[in-house]
Amino acid sequence: MRLPKVKKLLSLSAVAFALSASIAHAATVNVYSARKEALIKPVLEQFTEKTGIEVRLLTGNGDALLARLRNEGANSPADLFLTVDAGNLHRAAEAGIFQPLTSDKVLQSVPAHLHGADNLWIGLSLRARPIFYAKERVDPSQLSGYQDLADPKWDNDVCIRSSDNIYNQSLTAALLEHWGEEKTEAWAEGLVSNLAKPPVGGDRDQIKAVAAGVCDLAVANTYYLGLMEASSDPAEREAASKVGIFWPNQDSFGTHVNVSGIGLTKYAKNTDEAQQLIAYLLSDEAQKWYAATNNEYPAVSDVEWSERLQAWGDFKMDDIEMRYLGENNAAAVKLMNRAGWR
Repeated sequence: MRLPKVKKLLSLSAVAFALSASIAHAATVNVYSARKEALIKPVLEQFTEKTGIEVRLLTGNGDALLARLRNEGANSPADLFLTVDAGNLHRAAEAGIFQPLTSDKVLQSVPAHLHGADNLWIGLSLRARPIFYAKERVDPSQLSGYQDLADPKWDNDVCIRSSDNIYNQSLTAALLEHWGEEKTEAWAEGLVSNLAKPPVGGDRDQIKAVAAGVCDLAVANTYYLGLMEASSDPAEREAASKVGIFWPNQDSFGTHVNVSGIGLTKYAKNTDEAQQLIAYLLSDEAQKWYAATNNEYPAVSDVEWSERLQAWGDFKMDDIEMRYLGENNAAAVKLMNRAGWR
């Protein structure tokens, strides 16, 4: 029996309304990420496949995304903010864009020193910042720790990027916590006097400078070496083969590590889905992907390292609370400026 025309139209309208309501309430989570799309999107797609929750990803410069979050305020669509370095995460927390994480599953997945103050953010992966040395010219038995970078015997032999780099600011902030201001400032002055070239370029440039004989020692994050080892550029692979990793301060506080991390935004609209995503990013599957793809160390301590990370060797990591890297940032920057580190 055919429906009367009016009733048929009403039925079609009801179907359309139901469909639009279903779309409007489809499970989604919105992520602002300072990580490049290629370094985060694949694992987000895995999450969607497993849960059916759509992830809407916006990538960009970390400072620009933070400014956007502040400007958007309560109107922001972002549920999660993901960025790199504890110093940047601290700035975001200070800007008031996060709300505390409350999931026991999430908080218990990661050691407490990798949490932000008041659990406003949590580490997802670790990046070590050791000393790289020229295999052909340096006997690693000559080295002991970060203090060597200021030793006059390495005059004109050290390469490192500028003081406006957050990685170096966080390293200096950690040393401030361990050594105090007087010793750390003397270290920074000694490091500057040992520079083989102006502190310009990125971490890969410092590693390449060691390989080229410009300097014998450099400071860089290990994942840059991983990128060079896996590069399609033969020159990068050759440069990587000429340097070795020395893990500093194994007899004291350990090698400096930092984090990529994530926080739940203050005005998140999809909090359940957001916390499910954080939990997934801390799962064994996602943590192994991070290690294999990004050459970063798992934040979850019992997850097995990738073959490349294992090949670089085991080492003692500094277990300083990540919050100090942010809290000491301003003092570290002033100290670096006084030391002439440009």
